Amino acid sequence: MTTWQDAFALQTQACRMLGSGLTARVCEALTRIIAADTGPVGQRVKTWPGDPGPGGDSVPLRLCGGLHALVLSDQAPGLVKAYNAGGGMHLDQEIRTAIQSHARHILDWLELAPQTNEVARSGPLIAAAWFLAGQLPERRFDLLELGASAGLNLNFPHYSLATQDGFQPTLSGDSGAEVRLVPRWQGQAPRPHPLQVVAARGVDLNPLDPDREVFRLMAYVWADQRDRLGRLRAALALARAIPPRVDQGDAAEWLAARLAEPAEHGRLVYHTIAAQYFPDETREQIGQSLQEAGARADATRPLAHVSMEADGRDGAALDLRLWAGGAMRRWRLGRADFHGRWIDWQPEEAS
Repeated sequence: MTTWQDAFALQTQACRMLGSGLTARVCEALTRIIAADTGPVGQRVKTWPGDPGPGGDSVPLRLCGGLHALVLSDQAPGLVKAYNAGGGMHLDQEIRTAIQSHARHILDWLELAPQTNEVARSGPLIAAAWFLAGQLPERRFDLLELGASAGLNLNFPHYSLATQDGFQPTLSGDSGAEVRLVPRWQGQAPRPHPLQVVAARGVDLNPLDPDREVFRLMAYVWADQRDRLGRLRAALALARAIPPRVDQGDAAEWLAARLAEPAEHGRLVYHTIAAQYFPDETREQIGQSLQEAGARADATRPLAHVSMEADGRDGAALDLRLWAGGAMRRWRLGRADFHGRWIDWQPEEAS
């Protein structure tokens, strides 16, 4: 089990690797502050009942989200100045003051799993959809996203992805997309293939409304990452025009119900950096539902499953499973940065 100190050390390292020096310094400051804190926040963190690490409950990110929320709402002027200065010598003092003055706020944020709804994760999803479309004659699909948060990545067919050959038209056919994703490519990007999305629907235990809960979504984005905040604003603007549909519920129960419905065409189930938050039983039930529905799939009504999940290595693993009649086929598509900064595209079919 990861200790709370290890959780902050791992998150500090991850923040630096992902280009957020400020959040790394915040995590280091929190390590010192929590160690000496005998109040309710310190006790809550030090007696966390589950895995507090980045691969578990992500307690450091819960705290960082709560602090950034105070900055965005201007409730902690001293902390605002420290953030604007990139940290600085007063960072520890201002974080300590914020935790003491806003303990109830911080405790509330500690109870919520981070919901970054990182828009750039749609880059690997678009690439996977191109690849999937290249394997099939049937290219009409419903999208089913697990752990969808505010549903911003349900709109990935309306986002534009840049490859080595420049920006490509969106899957929806729009060449003037407002959300433009520009990852660094390693390996040759897949050839764009059209894929028609008929309907898109997601599920989350705590779905956020992209219109009413902009503040919470922005708080989970690291304060010094302006590009990420810009993409989020663009995706939120698009969500007002094309509202995503996200149901509240357990991912396993929801997926079983959706896959039990008659299929008129293909269905694509996907999730990005969400499986780690599912209980073991939920993950097992999801796998069983996919296997059962896959056994009923055929070439005219295929079932695909795309996952972008951490596996202990650099970035996240990209995997595709496809049921289209006969045996399931599986590809290891490559890897992607957690924030979509790069895609290492190396598709290989597993035997």
